[in-house]
Amino acid sequence: MSFKTVLVANRGEIALRVIRACRTLGLRAVAVCSEADRGGAWLQAADDSVCIGPGRAAESYLDAGALLLAAEVTGADAIHPGYGFLSENADFAARVEQAGLTFIGPTSGVIRLMGDKIRAKAAMRAAGVPCVPGSDGALPADTARCVEIAGEVGFPVIVKAAGGGGGRGMRVVRDAKELGTAIATTREEAFRAFGNAELYLEKFLELPRHIEIQILCDNHGNAIWLGERDCSIQRRHQKLIEEAPAPGIPREAIAVLGERCAAACRAIGYRGVGTFEFLYEDGTFAFIEMNTRIQVEHTITEQVTGIDIVREQLRAALGERLSLAQQDVRTEGHAIECRINAEQGFEGRPSPGRLTHWHAPGGPGIRVDSHMQAGAEVPPHYDSLIAKIIASGRDRAECMARMKAALAELRVEGVATNAALHLFVLDQPAFEDGGVSIHFLERKLQQDRA
Repeated sequence: MSFKTVLVANRGEIALRVIRACRTLGLRAVAVCSEADRGGAWLQAADDSVCIGPGRAAESYLDAGALLLAAEVTGADAIHPGYGFLSENADFAARVEQAGLTFIGPTSGVIRLMGDKIRAKAAMRAAGVPCVPGSDGALPADTARCVEIAGEVGFPVIVKAAGGGGGRGMRVVRDAKELGTAIATTREEAFRAFGNAELYLEKFLELPRHIEIQILCDNHGNAIWLGERDCSIQRRHQKLIEEAPAPGIPREAIAVLGERCAAACRAIGYRGVGTFEFLYEDGTFAFIEMNTRIQVEHTITEQVTGIDIVREQLRAALGERLSLAQQDVRTEGHAIECRINAEQGFEGRPSPGRLTHWHAPGGPGIRVDSHMQAGAEVPPHYDSLIAKIIASGRDRAECMARMKAALAELRVEGVATNAALHLFVLDQPAFEDGGVSIHFLERKLQQDRA
């Protein structure tokens, strides 16, 4: 496997991040854009660029044919999907492979395996990765049998779509009489959204934390883990704040979990970067899914390990061996990432528009990943993320102090942002103590509105 030109099949800050990593390896980078993104900063950073369609994602960034044509006309021999859009689409990865190009990620077969939550859980159980108690395979059509299965697992349960993701296709069910309706509604929703009506159920954990393990693998059977992240500050199943390492969890428990994740990757023939996501409650980890791509929050792992994860992802795709072994991975200090979205902060309503003023914070321990500048347009068609502010420090307290100062320094005019919401979270005593659950923010906001 070898390539010289990478088509970056994405937009915004992740497109810019990948282009920068390409430069460190002497790779030519080709950017793409929709008509709504013609002035994007990532286009200026690339060696070449091409417009692939109208503003609607379905007609541009989600159009596999347009992306493959862009690769052909620009001479790209590899495609990096970034995150979101087609990054975990097994059919797209297969088309890239069939075209004789390198897909910078795992094989289409592995993406398909881990995208089917039922098969993924079975594979993880076989590899010794702890999983949430739940149904053994897909739920049957017989509602009475589903009630029996739920009773064996123990209410409350959560019904999930086998092909779901991103917080869609799931419902919490607290007793047997609600189950039939929940299954029927979720099944219909799953078929519409994912083309797959298969469902499964799991024990619903009341106050779990969201913990994830970052892994890195090559094509030679080597797999290592790069520490963990706590991504429990969420709203509507979407992450807002992430940190590394996860406060209050014994290092020994993380090490055991990381080794099992690496072993699972070797067992399924994984290549590139990926993330195992777990719920953590009462000292127990439970696997929920694997993201077969780079994560938005990979930055905080980079800050505490000193490893350029995107560069390593590109190296793995080139067929090179990992540049480090597990014993070489060291975690030092603490890092926190705040996702700055163009939205009405406390309400969460998108706030598209043109930036009239942009000032990013700086200073010791502050990193800003963004494609924004004064005059830039925030289109209404895509995710509202406009910047990631990453603070790092010798310990969590120093890291939090730097983050608060950075958020206070940020200046954005022309669109609203959620910076005030981030400051609100950082000032909460429960967050300062560390270890809040995934329900903390929504319940706190609900409580304050009451």
